Amino acid sequence: MLNVDTLRANAVAKAGTDQFGDEWFLEPLGVLVKALNEEAQLSEIGHQMTERRLTALLVDRLRLRKLQADNPEIKDVQVEVAAEILGLPRTGSTLLHRLMSASPRLTSTLSWECSYPLPFPGESPAAEIRKGKAKKMMEVFMELSPEFGDIHTVVWDGPEEDILLLDRTFTAMSYDSFYWVPTYGVWLRGYDQSRAYSELREWLQVLQWQDPERAGRKWVLKSPHHLTAVDTTLDEFPDCKIVMTHRSPTSAVPSYASMVSSMTAQYSSEGDPVKIGQYWSERFQESLKQFDEVRQRRPERFIDVPFKMTVAEPLETVTSVMEQLGLPVTDADLSAFNDYLEINRQEKHGTHTYTAADFGLSAEQLASDFAFYERAYL
Repeated sequence: MLNVDTLRANAVAKAGTDQFGDEWFLEPLGVLVKALNEEAQLSEIGHQMTERRLTALLVDRLRLRKLQADNPEIKDVQVEVAAEILGLPRTGSTLLHRLMSASPRLTSTLSWECSYPLPFPGESPAAEIRKGKAKKMMEVFMELSPEFGDIHTVVWDGPEEDILLLDRTFTAMSYDSFYWVPTYGVWLRGYDQSRAYSELREWLQVLQWQDPERAGRKWVLKSPHHLTAVDTTLDEFPDCKIVMTHRSPTSAVPSYASMVSSMTAQYSSEGDPVKIGQYWSERFQESLKQFDEVRQRRPERFIDVPFKMTVAEPLETVTSVMEQLGLPVTDADLSAFNDYLEINRQEKHGTHTYTAADFGLSAEQLASDFAFYERAYL
């Protein structure tokens, strides 16, 4: 059984400090650990990996506080977020994010630094130790879930979702995506995540402080997790706009259920694809209704991007989004966009095979359940 006190004690021993600062995170960690123990049906190796992961995240919290104490100027770093890209998974958000991240005027969270955001003792600014660890970790992940790369192209040194930073707050959609923890997922969507988003800003400050080349560049972030906290995202980053990628849930929901089934198999052999399908259909219905409510109240903060447009006309799409953000595209931007599109064409894109029925879903029922969303945005 996982135990919060044991996780905490092990983290303190590893970090050599017990200064967590505000311990508000113990509530979400407690909810998560309870769900992992009672619902996730972890295998032996799944339990071991989870215990190591949670301990490492607690160590990062301790090391963050130590770094901030030793370098108080970090908290004065000005973080500007131009855009937070969200939408249901599998809606073209990754392509749009990586295109925008290529702009020399923007920056994004990178995969290796989301895994290892804090410098190791004695490490040079090139972060060679962390990059090596991240590359190895990615290789291990792909060995455990070889089909994942067919679903979502992953690169250890490329732009990645900022939800991986939020994992350290224990309030993240990562957890009910990697584990069968439905009570945690339901709890999360009713929880005030404002303190977690305040910490997300702190993590961005740390990354920006470490990399002088980010000075003057605005962030473009991306994760479907932010659908669980749309108002909070807008409040924490008052200058950012939400770029919402739209695609029919009849395609997006089964696709994500397939991805979740692949990920949960790393930790448990007891996954039920039908339960997974029903769970994510219900969660996404709830999230999109909340999104729509905020969208109606704060329309000036949103940019809508159809999936078909992103796939068919990526350059035109990213140009339009940049202009709506007040960042007219330059020749340097266009060159960077074209360079990324060439990389994207060369990357491995496997065949992602699944049907809605594999997850107890049907196109007809999904169309009915999500009719409110399709009428408004598709």
